[in-house]
Amino acid sequence: MSDDVIFVVTIFAAVSSGVLAGLLFAFSSFVMRGLRALPASQGIVAMQSINAAVNNPVFMVAFIGTAVVDLIAVIAAFVRWGEPEAIYLLVGGLLYIVGVFGMTVVYHQPRNLALARVSPTADDADRTWERYAADWTTWNHVRTFAGVAAAVVLSVALTVV
Repeated sequence: MSDDVIFVVTIFAAVSSGVLAGLLFAFSSFVMRGLRALPASQGIVAMQSINAAVNNPVFMVAFIGTAVVDLIAVIAAFVRWGEPEAIYLLVGGLLYIVGVFGMTVVYHQPRNLALARVSPTADDADRTWERYAADWTTWNHVRTFAGVAAAVVLSVALTVV
């Protein structure tokens, strides 16, 4: 891969990883806090609505597209192994792929699907919501950190490409 191609891929990977990290930061810093301030039945309904709404082409292109661009950065790292930017491309790309995309697929998405089946008026809705919101938010902090770290490491790669 040419220097120009790797430079463009790295810019896209860094910026898109940062944008997605910003979205996750919003959830960690105030969206979930606001939802948890609601009565459990309302928090459940609101989160169910958010989880349904996120399944749209614009978000999916951004979310999956970022994973694809980061995968290209990882491949570029192996193609250019030994060059100064290779380790940054590898680590930055893997931080997003594993820490954001992978965490979403393995941890958050199954919980979101389980929440979709919860009746907000069920006897255990309060307990279910509190456990879901607390655990979901804790692990969202991890995704947020991984996305920020990916953006930072990929940005550093730009200084050595």
